[in-house]
This record gives sequence, structure tokens and C-alpha cells, in this order.
Amino acid sequence: MIKKVLIANRGEIALRIHRACHEMGIKTVAVHSTADEDAMHVRLADESVCIGPPASVDSYLNIPAILTAAEITGADAIHPGYGFLSENAKFADIVEEHDIVFIGPSGDHIRVMGDKITAKKTVKKLGIPVVPGSDGGITDDETARKVCEDIGFPVIIKASAGGGGRGMQIVRSAENLSQQLNTCRTEAKASFGDDAVYIEKFLTKPRHIEFQLIGDKHGNCIHLGERDCSLQRRHQKVLEEAPSPVIDSETRERMGGIISKAMSDLGYCGAGTIEFLYEDGEFYFIEMNTRVQVEHPVTEMITGIDIVREQIRVASGKKLSYTQDMVRFFGHAIECRINAEHPFSFVPNPGLVTQYHVPGGLNVRCDSAVYAGYTIPPYYDSMIAKLIVSGYSRDGCLLRLKRSLEEYVIDGVITTIPLHQALMANEDFQAGDYDIHWLEKFLEERSE
Repeated sequence: MIKKVLIANRGEIALRIHRACHEMGIKTVAVHSTADEDAMHVRLADESVCIGPPASVDSYLNIPAILTAAEITGADAIHPGYGFLSENAKFADIVEEHDIVFIGPSGDHIRVMGDKITAKKTVKKLGIPVVPGSDGGITDDETARKVCEDIGFPVIIKASAGGGGRGMQIVRSAENLSQQLNTCRTEAKASFGDDAVYIEKFLTKPRHIEFQLIGDKHGNCIHLGERDCSLQRRHQKVLEEAPSPVIDSETRERMGGIISKAMSDLGYCGAGTIEFLYEDGEFYFIEMNTRVQVEHPVTEMITGIDIVREQIRVASGKKLSYTQDMVRFFGHAIECRINAEHPFSFVPNPGLVTQYHVPGGLNVRCDSAVYAGYTIPPYYDSMIAKLIVSGYSRDGCLLRLKRSLEEYVIDGVITTIPLHQALMANEDFQAGDYDIHWLEKFLEERSE
């Protein structure tokens, strides 16, 4: 069994991993930049190592520094969390080459799923439904035009190596195709160093539904149901819930079974999430994330399964603690991402937190590394907390979440708590009647 884990991340996810490790009797090593020397995960870890200055490229993305920290502390495993190096196949390979356990899937699986074109081809062969579109990368106007004629407008052009909403263009007519294709390729090259793009049918009112899965090295793979992540701004998730208001138990069982079998056939080991667009009763594969997700707590709240704990277990060679027939779903859970940003303009607002009070009560969870007196640095992602609430029903969950948001105190910086309170008061959201475009329209209406 793993004895000491180096946590190659920061913020709330680093603290989340630390807690799972300590509950398992595993020692932890925190790595940090000079900007994070007072961070909570650094304070609580058994050991800590400074790996560089504030810039991510010089610290949390600095592979030699992270490996050196693992070597000098005797860590026998590295957990990458999410973001930073979590889906870097080269990093996973190098960690394993140094006889250190990488708590995640193999570099090969990260590599396959990290390329959107290859991922789409792979899952299609495994029986997972995909969005109609190009079979490979698009490099010229003529090929793009033919694909669009076959599937019909509107279409969306995506960077093959993309993510986070960058390298995307929605094209509604042939008139703008050439210009937008060039724009997308230029942005993809600038953002990811790769100008390969592909084209898919653009669905007009889809939901964003993702399935959580975990596999081990013994050929076992289970799913933990779906999450609805449709509330997004510029392709960035704002709020997630599980289960989805539009997915019934029969559909969940059918799709979960397809996904579990596919990933078992692939030999996938570790936690992963397969993301879909869902419209008119049909699922269309978008991508696979080969890591723990920001929104994993909502799944934990409705299943009682510690996903990070299972990540560590399967990485150490153990079988999953659960079989599919042991997985039970109960109640409803919602997660609000709390950012240090203006709630409606989304302008970042890092700074000193003068007062901090976390809401409490039955089935209320807050994943955060913030405390009173902590200075939120300006160098990293602005998400500072995740408020997760569960209830017997969705309506009960909403009432508990409304109360919890009212209790949450973060003074000294502006946060997005008022946005979530506005969502709780909205009739469409209360009814579960929204799609991936809904939040953008909601925000536009408030600004008029």
C-alpha cells in the first residue's frame, strides 16, 4: 500500500486529497509556490517543499522541481489533483519511470483521451455514442465545407487539443465558414501549440451530462451515475447537480452500463469522467477527463463513496471497494463554485479575507482552503470554495442551499455568492428547466 503521497496541486483540491490520505493512514507532502507558503494544505501536510516562484510554469507545472520534492521526501506516490499536470501524459510517464506511483490512469490513456479527435474515434469503437462530425482533423476549407454539408448547419469547430472554452467557433452558415475556421486554428495554435481542429454538429438546446466512473487494474469498472453541469458561462461550469433533473433511472442504468463496459474493455484504471451533450433523449460524447473532477463531491454526496480514496486504492493495485450492484443513489446534491470574482461581471477580486464563516447543518459540506487572514493570490484560478448541499429531494436540497448561501460569510473580497442566490430565486432553475446556453442568456438579461 502507498505510504506517502506528494500532492502536486494547491487550494481546496490539495486539502481534499490530504484529508483522504490521512483518513487512510498515509503521510502527505505539500508542494507550494512562494505565493502559497501560508496555504492551508501546506500548514496541515506532514511535510512541505517550496518548488518555485508564483508563476505556475515555474512551480506547479515544473516537473523537475516536483520530482525532486518527491525524491527528497521519500514520497512513493504523486496525486496530481485536477488542472496543472493532472492530464499531462508525459508527466504520468516520467513519474512511473522514477518508480513512483502516479495516482491516475496510464500515460497512454491520458494521451488517447487528451486528443479530442483520437478520443472520439476510440470511444466510438467502444460503443459510446458520439456527435455527428468530421472523422479527423480539418486542415482546409474544402474538407470543412463537405463535412458541414453532410451534417448541416449550425456546426461547432473545436481545437483537438483544446479545453476551457478556448479554440471554439460556432458557425451558422457557409458564408462565414472559411473565416471562422482560420480564426479557430489560429487560436488553437496560440493556446495549445497545435492548430488541429475538428467539426461537430452544434446542438441548439442540449444539457451537459457527465458520468463518473472508476476502474481498477483487475478489469473492474463501475459508474457512479451522472452529474448535470449545464449551467456554464463561456464553457466554464458554475454549478453542478446530481442526479440530473432530466435523467431517469432506466436511462442512467443503460448509459452507465455502456460506459462501464467500454472503459473496462479499454483497461482503464483510475477515476474518470465521460462528458456528453444530451438532447431529445440522445447522448453525444464530448470528451473524457482522465482525472478527478472539480464537481466530484455531488456524486460522493448521493452515493456515499469517497472517490479520492478509491483513486488511491486502485493506483496501489487494490481492487475497487465496490461492485456495481453495491452502488446506491439517494437524494439530491448541488454544488456551487464560489469564486473571488464579481458575481455578474466576473472580474477577479483577489485579496485579504478579513472574515470567514462556513455554513453548517445536516448534509452541508464546504470544500475550501480559505480562512480568515488568508490572502487570495492573483496568480491562479479564482475558485476559492465549493459549497455542496444534499437533501432527500431536489426541492429540499434547494431550500437547504438557499439557507447555506445566506449563512456563508467571506468578507474582504467580492465573491460570486450573490450569483448563486439569484439562481436559487429563478423559476426556471427551480424547475430544472435549463440547458448549456441558459446561464449566458440569464446574465445578458440582468445586464440590460
